[in-house]
Amino acid sequence: MPVTILGQLADVLWNPWLMGLFLLTGLVYTLGSGCFQLCCLRLWLSQTLGSLLRPRRTNSGGLSSLQALATALASTMGTGSIAGVATALTLGGPGAVFWMWISAVLGMMTSCGEKLLSVAYQRPAPDGGLQGGPMFYLRWGVGSPLLAAWFACACLPATLAGGNLVQSSSIAASLQAAFGTDRLLSGLVTTALAAMVMVGGLNRIARVSSALVPAMALLYLGSGIAVLAARASDLPQALHLIFTCALSPQAALGGGAGWTVAAALRYGTARGVFTNEAGLGTSAMAHGAARVDHPAIQGMWGIFEVGLSTLVVCTVTALVILVSGVWQPLGPTGAPLTAAAFASVLGPIGAQVVALSLLLFAFSSILGWSYYGQQCLRYLVGSDRLLPLYRMVFLGCTLAGALWEPGIIWQLVDLCNALIALPNLIALLILAPRALSMLADWQRHFT
Repeated sequence: MPVTILGQLADVLWNPWLMGLFLLTGLVYTLGSGCFQLCCLRLWLSQTLGSLLRPRRTNSGGLSSLQALATALASTMGTGSIAGVATALTLGGPGAVFWMWISAVLGMMTSCGEKLLSVAYQRPAPDGGLQGGPMFYLRWGVGSPLLAAWFACACLPATLAGGNLVQSSSIAASLQAAFGTDRLLSGLVTTALAAMVMVGGLNRIARVSSALVPAMALLYLGSGIAVLAARASDLPQALHLIFTCALSPQAALGGGAGWTVAAALRYGTARGVFTNEAGLGTSAMAHGAARVDHPAIQGMWGIFEVGLSTLVVCTVTALVILVSGVWQPLGPTGAPLTAAAFASVLGPIGAQVVALSLLLFAFSSILGWSYYGQQCLRYLVGSDRLLPLYRMVFLGCTLAGALWEPGIIWQLVDLCNALIALPNLIALLILAPRALSMLADWQRHFT
């Protein structure tokens, strides 16, 4: 019965109201900015990728923009980038990829608004750094302590469930499948490593993420590009299938598959949201710790974050699955499908690359979400006195997750994400005039 209730509650919130609110928010920021993410592509790329080529200035009392991005990507580039995309293809068909792209393009500006507002309303942190996020722009921007507390309370169980239990289970399962590693041993090692990073606070999480995220992205993307290069002749057909199924899946693959445009839209949009977190507001907490000259600068990194996590990583996953020849309507799904796709071209090493990537993606998610949980608890309590207790519970969930399959946890994650997103999206819509005005002001001075 609890499973049914959780699932029904999540469905009521997500379909179609919350999906529509995600797309509406992205549309408001996209049109209000004059399609900034597309029309000013060179500008935001120069402020993100281009800045890596320029001398770095040391920040005092806050993270650098790159450290904030790495911390945020540590949570966004999780198992959804590998297993989630495969699931979307199974449930929504190839057309889901098209709607994933659409939601990501709109989400780039939603993410920009989140990160901009997180810096605009950031406050000093007890450790001498900076802190920001939806709690702060809900409290000080919207003027609603109730919505701010709502967000923080909903985020806490989400950090333990989707940000920890699910990720730890994925690590143990991938190591067991690829190398026969005992799940208890995997759990103990994962818990010990997470503890070593967490006790160092945000700065240590940021340093580890700055090293981990580029390594795992290069490993996974490099292997994926190798598969696509080997099957380059099949790419046009895969792209044709994506676009055709987005608008008429029944005509493209016949009625037996059972897909509809609504299913493609639903699962494509959901996968985009769950992968890049644009609209959830969680990754904005990492960006809110950055010290920059203007809030809009961090907004540029928000655009880049969505582009990398969804338009690049998830697209590579989807195309590898479609060109590999192993994908079939109503066939296998999840991480096993992605592993089979890589292995069909790269051999056994392909499956091992997916297993290792899944391990790195999941562990980085654990680190990122541990910070979000601590931030929410700190906001609710007003001090750090309960953080040791939270860390003990969090690490206990890390060990527990390695020993059992999530099951009901996925429905809890869906429900928590809906409850997180609602106050955040409300704030983004209310504060859109201010956020867009700050973006336009920075753009005028910069250009």
